Parts: sequence; structure tokens; C-alpha cells
Amino acid sequence: MQPEGRIHNFGAGPAVLPYEVVQEVSEALPNLSGSGFGLMEVSHRSDTFQAVIDSAIGRVRSLLSVPDDYEVLLLQGGASTQFYMTALNLIGEGGKADYLVSGTWSEKALKEAKRVGDCVAAWDGSDENFRSVPSDGDYSIRADADYVHYTSNNTLFGTQFHHLPDSAGKPRVVDASSDICGVPLDVSEHDLIYAGAQKNLGPSGVTLAILSPWALSRCHDGLPTMLDYRTHAAKGSMFNTPNTFGIFVLDKVLDWVERNGGLEGAVERNRAKASLLYNELDRSDFWRPHAHGGSRSVMNVTWRLSNTELEGDFLNEANDSGLGGLKGHRSVGGIRASMYNGCPIESVETLVGFMRDFESRHG
Repeated sequence: MQPEGRIHNFGAGPAVLPYEVVQEVSEALPNLSGSGFGLMEVSHRSDTFQAVIDSAIGRVRSLLSVPDDYEVLLLQGGASTQFYMTALNLIGEGGKADYLVSGTWSEKALKEAKRVGDCVAAWDGSDENFRSVPSDGDYSIRADADYVHYTSNNTLFGTQFHHLPDSAGKPRVVDASSDICGVPLDVSEHDLIYAGAQKNLGPSGVTLAILSPWALSRCHDGLPTMLDYRTHAAKGSMFNTPNTFGIFVLDKVLDWVERNGGLEGAVERNRAKASLLYNELDRSDFWRPHAHGGSRSVMNVTWRLSNTELEGDFLNEANDSGLGGLKGHRSVGGIRASMYNGCPIESVETLVGFMRDFESRHG
């Protein structure tokens, strides 16, 4: 049952948090761990907060099976800073990297990387309005590329990689912002993983970065201090004042994931939610899903109505029924349901029930 006063939140981010976590956070606001300091008032240099960040990084390592020699960082600036920071550290001026452009965020990543070196799109799905991700064999990687970059899940268009992209033996860099800790991920097959926390991991304002020894070795002298991964690795993600509140919530979200079956449990729940909604979309031609079948995201489901003039009515009636955050991005239009880890299956069941009722009245 939905807690009183809360809607069924399908927003793309900042996304809904598990309600248990919201309650835990509210209890910590006036007094964190019996310290007498409020959650948003505690020093990042205190033993109290050191225990929080150590716990958060430990949970990341455990849940994602991060290799022992990889570095786990909790940064600021979002994935948008990482678009530039990855290229700046990994290739430096004059280096090369190949990008799989499967949506708006990978377009933005490539734009920023081009400021640093010779970065190109090895594959670009814009001609079909990003309805799919590439299969191996749809592209070729340059022999002298330093790495291959891809975006694992595309929030705007509702597409997702369900396989590890072929990198022709080159190191892989992935923006996993919108599906990390919600789908299978082999960290050891990547050399740099970055993700904004505000989808599956916690609130906005924290950025997770996981780097292999190779990635750290690529950092070079002359980098701006705050854009050098080595700066943050050397100081345990506390070179400057971190987002103490966000890291606490991230730790509590990952604790919730652990208590509810770990990564495997999250993957199973997310697949069940997506299957329920896609089955409804495929049941009738009243609905028109955007993404092609093999590329459909389990995190973000995007669709139009066959009669697009009804979309405004759908969104208004959904909102009146306690279903929020369903308006599609302006570049796609229509409807978008984001179903991250914190979204309970009961919300999806309520949405599907509303869709059936709406179709019965307007179909």
C-alpha cells in the first residue's frame, strides 16, 4: 500500500527512494548515529562520517563484486562532469577514443571528449531516433583507439544494452548512471564505470566512479586538481567536502538492496516490473512503444499513444489518479515510466490498471 500523501513516482530522476530509506533518513536528520550532530550538520572529518563513507564504499564493492585492485570514488559534478573528466584523464591531449552513440547522453559525452582529443562515433543511432542499441558487428573500433565508451541505459529513449559491447580488445568506459545496481554488471570487464546516484543509488549530488589500475595509471601530470582522479583516490574521496547527506542516503539505499536479495534480487524485481508493463503495451495497438524489442530498457519504458491527441488527457488523468512523473522527455514526447530500484511493483500494477481503464474509455 502506498504511504499516505505519496504518489506513485515514475520520475526519471531524482528518482523515488525505497520508503524504508526515507524513514531512516528522517530519523537521522536531528541526530546521526547517536553523535548529537544532525545528519546535515556532521563534520566530514569526524569519525562518525568516516564510518558512513567507509560503509558506503564497502557496500559498493560487495554488491557489484568490485575487484580488490579497483578504486571506488564518491565524487560530485554528476555524469556531465565525467563526460569530460574521463577523456581528460584517460587520453589527454591528442589521444583517441571511440564512442557508441545510442542516445542524448552519449552524444553529450562525445561532445565533451572532443574537447580533449580525437574522439569519434563508431556507431550512431540518431538516424532512427535512437530506437535501438548496436549489436556486435554493427561498428568497428579503430586500431589506435585508447578506449571505447558507451552508455548502458538511455533514459530519454528507453533503450538499453543487454550484452557487453565488443570493444575489439580496447578498455571499456561506461556511463551506467541509470541502471547501475539494477541490472547485471561485470565490473572486471570495464576500466572505468561512472554513474550519477540519483536513479538507483540515492539522491542527486553524488557520483560513483570505479577505476581499474589501468585507468588510474593513465592519469598524467598537469591535470586540474579537482579533475584528476588521483586527487580523490589519494584522499579517500574527501579531498574537499563531499556530499555528506547524499553519501549517507546512498549507504542506506545499498543496505536496503542487500536486505532485499542483493543485486540478484534487484535484477529480478526490475525484470518483473518491466515485463508487466511491456506486456500491457504489446497487448493492444492503442499503445506504441518507442524502443525496438531487443533493445528495450527495464529501467525506462517509453511509448506514445496511437492517437497522440489523447496523450495530454492520459497524463492529466494519471496525475489525478496519483501516478506522477510520466511525461516523456521533450525530444521523444509521449509517456515515460522510470522504474528504478526504489519503484515498487505495486506502482507498476497500479499504472497498468490505469492504462487498461483509460483504453476502455478512449479506445
